[in-house]
Amino acid sequence: MYAALWRILPGPVWLRIIILLVLVAAVLFVLVTWAFPWVDSLLGPQEGTVGP
Repeated sequence: MYAALWRILPGPVWLRIIILLVLVAAVLFVLVTWAFPWVDSLLGPQEGTVGP
């Protein structure tokens, strides 16, 4: 999968690396902004206590 992604990216190696870094940052942003809060709302609150 990664090799196929690497082959379809345009430009020289340095440009491909920059594009991949931007893509990874975008995916992480989407996950943290929308996906993880949505999953957290499905799981519900969890009671957690720590005793001495």
